[in-house]
Amino acid sequence: MFTEKDNQQIREHGIDAKIIEDQIAHFKSGFPPSVLIDAATEGNGLHILDEKEADDLIRFYEGNKGSLEILKFVPASGAATRMFKSLFGFLNDYSGSEEDYSKLQADQSAGSVFTFLKKLQDFAFYEDLKQKFMEVKGVSLEEAQLKRDYTSIVDVLLSEEGLGYGSLPKGLLKFHKYVGYSRTPAEEHLYEGANYAVDDKGNVKLHFTVSPEHLEKFQAHINSVKGKYESEFKVKFEVSYSIQKKSTDTIAVDMNNEPFRNEDGSLLFRPAGHGALLDNLNDLDSEVVFIKNIDNVVPDRLKPETIKYKKVIAGLLLKYKDAIKETVSNLREGKGLDEAIKLLNDWLGYRPAAGFDKLSTKEKTDHVIGKLNRPLRVCGVVQSEGDPGGGPFWVQAEDGSISMQIVETAQMNLDDPQQKEVFERVTHFNPVDVVAYLKDVDGKKFDLMKHRDMNAGFVSKKSKDGKDLKAQELPGLWNGSMADWNTIFVAVPAITFNPVKSVNDLLKSQHQPK
Repeated sequence: MFTEKDNQQIREHGIDAKIIEDQIAHFKSGFPPSVLIDAATEGNGLHILDEKEADDLIRFYEGNKGSLEILKFVPASGAATRMFKSLFGFLNDYSGSEEDYSKLQADQSAGSVFTFLKKLQDFAFYEDLKQKFMEVKGVSLEEAQLKRDYTSIVDVLLSEEGLGYGSLPKGLLKFHKYVGYSRTPAEEHLYEGANYAVDDKGNVKLHFTVSPEHLEKFQAHINSVKGKYESEFKVKFEVSYSIQKKSTDTIAVDMNNEPFRNEDGSLLFRPAGHGALLDNLNDLDSEVVFIKNIDNVVPDRLKPETIKYKKVIAGLLLKYKDAIKETVSNLREGKGLDEAIKLLNDWLGYRPAAGFDKLSTKEKTDHVIGKLNRPLRVCGVVQSEGDPGGGPFWVQAEDGSISMQIVETAQMNLDDPQQKEVFERVTHFNPVDVVAYLKDVDGKKFDLMKHRDMNAGFVSKKSKDGKDLKAQELPGLWNGSMADWNTIFVAVPAITFNPVKSVNDLLKSQHQPK
């Protein structure tokens, strides 16, 4: 199947040949769908806290984080290209004719290009666009608006000659307006980190995963603004970066499951989705890690709820981290097996397979210790209102055990009426609001690569050079990559979830000054 030249290319990518073979096998066989047993709902794996419980957990977090190594991990490698999909289409199709203007005006929906142009002044990048437009075009932006020179406006926003927003990462775009200045998502994460991810020495550690072509710009931006927030919050930021490793890329195949070849005959490798970032996370040496996507930020007026519930779920994490450590200590002393099983069942989302009751006490104890002593995560989930995203479910593993998982619809067999019925019972979805504890009961760092389910990947149809191909994504960072973790689901308010998927999302009230 592979020539020596192919093997050289594979080696240069840092990929083991066996991994390539496994990937091609998955293209041929497909990935087995998740076996949904039940939706995790209130009283059945999903915990809904009252105000007193929330306040108690905040105090527990603030009183017990002590000298823990705390890190805020922000996946930020995606370019903003998809945010501007409608604007790129507009540049291709709009001629400026009266007919085209009538079509433009006909769609005045919230996500339309017409709405974007009509409310241009409401975007945080408006002042930058005005200045750049004058530099590039030699006339004012207002004049271009009066003349309906909309293609020039959009071009200056997106092109490299202009602001370059079409190719920048989301983290470096102006998202939110304040009096006299604007902030990027990267800055909003600095602000957040100073409010909930600060250690007892006043240090705030943040880690951004970025694309190699954006690294220098990211570093320059953070270096230019972090001093402001250090002065405001009396903290010291330690910001680190990593890029998605080439060794996590996956091979592409044609529609016959043969390796897809570029025009020069070389193999095509593609980035393998956010699941590839498990490698980046695994390289970091921290205990408590807050995980949150780059675009899920809000202005200061809405931050209090976000900060509050980050501390709430972190408090729950530390509470059960301590409970696990004490329980394992008791088990090692030959006591507390029933309590340990109850902890696994009631809070950590694990039910052993049939046959567990027939094991000897020692076998049961060893099994339970193994299940307790795993990476721990608390996932905030929000009320589902038809939003896309994975949901919280009880899922059956190959060995017959049942555990709580975040499951994406692409992992489900919704043609099966029984599976569809379980899916339709879900009440919440995962907004990627995760706090994790990554050291074992003896203080040793987990190897996270040993706790993922490689059968939880995805296959999607793409194209290159006009030819169809199949692409493969690794198990998602918060679903398959965390499949063998202890999991706690907690409901959090919807206001803590405000992602920006398209540019017009920035016009929503939660991204506006008031």
